[in-house]
Amino acid sequence: MERTYSDAVAALNTLQSNHAVISAIRASGRGMNKQAIPEMIEWCRKIGYEPTDFNRLKPIHIAGTKGKGSTSAFISSILAQYLPSASQPNSLIQKIGLYTSPHLRFVRERIQINNQPLSEEDFAKYFFQTWDRLEDAARAAGQPTDTSAKPVYFRFLTLMALHTYISEGVDTAVIECGIGGEYDSTNILVSPTATGITSLGIDHTAVLGSTIEEIAWHKAGIMKFNAPAFTVPQRGGATGVLQLRAAEKGVQLQIVDIHPELNQIKLGLAAEFQKVNASLAIQVAAAHLHALGHASLSTGLLPLEFKTGLERVQWGGRCETRREKGIAWHIDGGHTLESIEVAAKWFASQIPSRSPNSPPRKRVLLFNQQTRDANALARALHRTLAEALRDEQPFTHAVFCSNVTFKEKGYKPDLVSMNTSQTQVGELSVQRALKKMWESVDARTEVKVVGTIEEAVGWVRGLVGGEEVEEVMVLVTGSVHLVGGFLEVLETGNDNTSA
Repeated sequence: MERTYSDAVAALNTLQSNHAVISAIRASGRGMNKQAIPEMIEWCRKIGYEPTDFNRLKPIHIAGTKGKGSTSAFISSILAQYLPSASQPNSLIQKIGLYTSPHLRFVRERIQINNQPLSEEDFAKYFFQTWDRLEDAARAAGQPTDTSAKPVYFRFLTLMALHTYISEGVDTAVIECGIGGEYDSTNILVSPTATGITSLGIDHTAVLGSTIEEIAWHKAGIMKFNAPAFTVPQRGGATGVLQLRAAEKGVQLQIVDIHPELNQIKLGLAAEFQKVNASLAIQVAAAHLHALGHASLSTGLLPLEFKTGLERVQWGGRCETRREKGIAWHIDGGHTLESIEVAAKWFASQIPSRSPNSPPRKRVLLFNQQTRDANALARALHRTLAEALRDEQPFTHAVFCSNVTFKEKGYKPDLVSMNTSQTQVGELSVQRALKKMWESVDARTEVKVVGTIEEAVGWVRGLVGGEEVEEVMVLVTGSVHLVGGFLEVLETGNDNTSA
């Protein structure tokens, strides 16, 4: 096997669980694998680590349903202001790791150091070091070295990220959970400096449970004794469950309200709801700095470093706007009922007011969701936007596509997903059902179904006429995978797009 980045991505994709396996797990109702943590510890040992070895990373652990990636990015950006510099000559932080999922365009985005994705060369190096150690362990045990000698996709990347951070001398690591918390692969961390739980909602019900209380129980699993824990105001009985589990673990849980100074700060991530994530990030980052020895730090009045970090944070595909001639692309990877409603409200806030007699402005929905209840998400999107616009037609046009990136080349390798039904993708059955549903709730909308993201972008661009005096407003949403493929099409096919 060659050892390039492309080879690493191809090998990594062999570790994805296919659609049939995932569907069987969901249908079984068996929930999370309660042996996940012992199994993950064994995988760590196969590549030469004990969980206590990761204490040297001084990890911060983040779980939640909504905003955990954004919160992690805010934390990393704040802490980056404390890296060695002229203003921080005696810094207590030398390198910051940020581990998140899923990725948008490149799988190496998941493993960052000082807020930069690993280079292709470094990704390939640490990927194959991890791969080889696992195969060596299998040989030593007299076992085959095929895919059975490696963990599944997310577990492998978690192992690789931790190995990378140890090898690179990272001394602060922000680690985002994958699914849940109690049995998540990242929950092998023994002594985080702080933990944070973002807004909770209903998602991954097949493995986490169907109520907010059951989901809260799982998320609370990341809390550890002697590590301060923080969360935001939650709905229903979630707060009570979090507080109960904190008491059981001997953990002090603090509920964080929106920091008053955020009304005077222009956050690097747009949308009003990001103030919730930013407020949580402030307290988690402060607790981490206290643990490192910044004893005098106070967040009553935000230090300049905190303000700078909040303003400079970058996190693509979340309430992001890009422009090209005649089009304003509004991009958000919302994929749960709660997050799709938030995306709709954000999009509504971007729509300029118009006089009663002015002609309607073209507004376009570019949407897909391949594995969840796509129709329910689209209905929620329509309802929320119609309410926000006071019965004004939400979209004049809508286009539904699969997550396949390009018409001729298919998926970009980094964006291959094995957990979708290839039959459904090929027949566009989800997209045709979406078209039928949308026409039933708003027959005025011109609706199109196309096979790929590239074709959807081309169709939208075709709506821009020479006489257009206003930008066509487009909302791209429904799936992080859709958004990642969309950004790939924009970045590789148009040099005139700007943020």
